[in-house]
Amino acid sequence: MPFQKACKTSEVNENSAKYIELNGKQIALFNIKGNFYAISNTCLHRGGPLAEGSIDEDHVICPWHGWEYDIPSGKCITNPTLTIEKFNVKIENEDVLIDV
Repeated sequence: MPFQKACKTSEVNENSAKYIELNGKQIALFNIKGNFYAISNTCLHRGGPLAEGSIDEDHVICPWHGWEYDIPSGKCITNPTLTIEKFNVKIENEDVLIDV
């Protein structure tokens, strides 16, 4: 499936996240120092909403049980054998597009 418009860049403040749903996929979209990243919104531990988690540098900490993920790579810091689903992101003009 091709890239789809998720939102405007202005809708995601720097160092914050926004919940997006595209094609039935629940996505956490992050703006980390002006760079946009998208990973699954569902924590691999117990399904917590990562878009509601705390952001520390380029890591997100799940609000339910504290599992931590590297946002750019999707690697789980808490359990390094796991990687969360990651989506490619591109910016066109002021639109954030995600490849789902």
